[in-house]
Amino acid sequence: MLSSHNRVLPSLLTLAIAPVIQYNYMYQLHAISPPEPTNTADWVYLAVVKQLWQKLAQRYRYSWILLKELVKTDFKLRYEGSWLGIAWSVLKPLMLFVVMYMVFVRFLRVSDGTPTWPIVLLCGISLWNFFSEATTMGMTAIVSRGDLLRKINFPKYITVVAATVGSLISLAINMCVVIIFGFFSYAHYTWRIILLPLNFAELYILALGVALILSTLFVWFRDMQHLWEVIMQAAFYATPIIYPLVMVQGMDKSHPGVGTTISKIMLLSPPAQAIMDIRHNLLSPENVPTVWNTIHTWYIQIIPVALTIIIFVFGVYIFQRNSKKFAEVL
Repeated sequence: MLSSHNRVLPSLLTLAIAPVIQYNYMYQLHAISPPEPTNTADWVYLAVVKQLWQKLAQRYRYSWILLKELVKTDFKLRYEGSWLGIAWSVLKPLMLFVVMYMVFVRFLRVSDGTPTWPIVLLCGISLWNFFSEATTMGMTAIVSRGDLLRKINFPKYITVVAATVGSLISLAINMCVVIIFGFFSYAHYTWRIILLPLNFAELYILALGVALILSTLFVWFRDMQHLWEVIMQAAFYATPIIYPLVMVQGMDKSHPGVGTTISKIMLLSPPAQAIMDIRHNLLSPENVPTVWNTIHTWYIQIIPVALTIIIFVFGVYIFQRNSKKFAEVL
């Protein structure tokens, strides 16, 4: 179980520490003499907050070092023994993109009719690969680190976070490739790129929440790995990644409302909502529909965001409740 001191600190505590961070940066880093406190209350406040900051830094220092080492180790082992090494993190989605593009766009003529569709397709494949890889790697993180869990006492969630952060690094590399290709594929970069940190944070929180749930179940039920592969394969085709949403909207011309309803339901899926938002804000605001411009009822629009938060909170809860038993079961 996660110890209380490793939980997220309240915002009030963060606000209390902020002055000390500013104090250390301005006066210690730049060797500027700080002004003397004007009264005893200021002295007491600074002393208490500085002491609290030092305790927190010391308490989390071990967890932070362990997280960095696990991320580096996992990322290196992922491509160990291969000739191309880290280049595979770029080549895999590119090769999959070429296959999908030739089959669905060139041969089956699956497209939204805009010149930005190829780069939108590449972006969607990269984002889905991250979600699939993060949840799959996170699911097996506890079991694969069984020897380490039995020998060393440390917060168990670090192993799952390390696995998902490794996938996040690969996504960052892929997004750099997408942005570069976007300049040659009619991508329309607008002010909406400032919304991307929120979109990527939502996608990562969703992946981490799912990974925490799966990693807990996988300790007791090893069949989850095979079951999750089937679920992800079905979810891939149920998400508008390799086909545009306009095809769903116009799939039944005799009953146009049916396709529109189905497309709205698809956008209520948390992965679909996050992926479509990133495509919209990064590459093609005019041609990529999202839940925000397709559904016009606010309490329905926030359903995928609410589901993401619920999944994450539930993942933390179930992981925290069962983490003490991991070493015994393994």
